[in-house]
Amino acid sequence: MTSTNGRADTGSIDFNLHDLVSIRLLDADARDAKAVGRQLGPIRRPFSGEPDITIRFVDRLEMHGTLRYLGKDEAAFTDDAFIVLRSKHKARTRVQIPMERVGEPLTIVAERGVPAIPLLIPIINLTALAKGALPLHASAFLYNEIGVLNTGWSKGGKTEALLGFMEHGARYVGDEWVYLSADGTTMSGIPEPIRVWDWYLEQMPRYRALAGRAERARVGGLKAAVGLEGRLPDVPGKRAVGRVARLLERQLFVDLPPEKVFPPEAFALTGPLDTVFFVASVDAPGVRVRSLEPDEVADRMVFSLQYERLPFMEYYYMWRFAFPEQRNTLIENAEAIQRERLRSVLANKPCYLIEHPYPAVIEDLYRAMQPLIAKAKRPEPEAKE
Repeated sequence: MTSTNGRADTGSIDFNLHDLVSIRLLDADARDAKAVGRQLGPIRRPFSGEPDITIRFVDRLEMHGTLRYLGKDEAAFTDDAFIVLRSKHKARTRVQIPMERVGEPLTIVAERGVPAIPLLIPIINLTALAKGALPLHASAFLYNEIGVLNTGWSKGGKTEALLGFMEHGARYVGDEWVYLSADGTTMSGIPEPIRVWDWYLEQMPRYRALAGRAERARVGGLKAAVGLEGRLPDVPGKRAVGRVARLLERQLFVDLPPEKVFPPEAFALTGPLDTVFFVASVDAPGVRVRSLEPDEVADRMVFSLQYERLPFMEYYYMWRFAFPEQRNTLIENAEAIQRERLRSVLANKPCYLIEHPYPAVIEDLYRAMQPLIAKAKRPEPEAKE
């Protein structure tokens, strides 16, 4: 198939997130398919029935009526459509998203060449929530076939715990977003790119080689620029330099696809949910561990999930401004749904608080958590007489 401007289209491409959410690309050229593939990871596989989310690519969106802007290069609307104008790294784009249908089968229409479909992961998460699953900001792995879930606030140590156990033979389930089944027995992950910070590279040298020469040079240059702040005397303008340094520190990372980091046999992508760790960085030395009530984990994570959805909610409120007579009850009731489901899926699960300094010593996290995971070994099924 060929598009109107001569590009070769790949036809229909299906992504299947563990039979929880199905995504279909229509009329995507190779570049568009690759862009979505980077967002979702290697989960291309067929599914039965109609897709939950269809993404159709066009050369140019058809507009009906005047295009009215919301902010500068953020969003816009016409008489009957809501358009997102910003994509990854603030790249300009035009993607039509029917906010009123999020959580139901919907079609997103995107102009070709978009570096990433904006709001795609939040839309997938809300679709999973509508279908009975619980998307959780977390990392997860299997260690000696015990399913371990690490959750907490952003940058609390979830990825560090995952990487520490992967170095000791664990199998990867997911990082960033993990999906828990309604009965709390199963967890599944999206193999999204892993964000590897500069201090991970110092503790785990093999990741430095995986990052590639250009990325290593970028991180090295940024670190050198950040270091200049500490060598400056107290002169006018040093405060402004400090503000720039803080911005640069937020870019001291590389994103690595899991399939580049781990061998094929290290992937599980789904497994049982046996043990939960609530990880947090603190201003104190050493790693401290104590038991935690599941309800406390649930009640805190409700607000972590609300925080993670804030960028999506900005666009949701823009849509409400554009179409004040419309609303999406799933989105507006998501907090209550998440609270109830969190309490349900975490009930009776052993939960532990892991407090550690920042940046964490990854091997120390492994040593503190490993004995607790060993205690969670599931009983062997009774032999049938």
